[in-house]
Amino acid sequence: MTRSSRPALGGAIFISVMLFAGAYFTFAAVQGDHGLFRRIQIEAQEEELIRERDRLVAELAEIRNKTTRLSNEFLDLDLLDERARMVLGRIRPDEIVFR
Repeated sequence: MTRSSRPALGGAIFISVMLFAGAYFTFAAVQGDHGLFRRIQIEAQEEELIRERDRLVAELAEIRNKTTRLSNEFLDLDLLDERARMVLGRIRPDEIVFR
């Protein structure tokens, strides 16, 4: 009884197609648009954006504080003097400037 080479060839083709499909899906899971590397990149970007947001919130709080201190309801004369000197670039004769 002789065996046909047909089933062996079909099995080899099936195994090679399955190996190729497995390799493709593994590559897509790691390198694809929604893969592991992209997820790590997005998480790093998220951390960077959170730090920037916190910095901007602190800057906004500082600006609101200065705005309140220079408003009509509450006028901080020291801050007003400091800002006027900075904008105009003037000093009093009795002051010493360190740069």
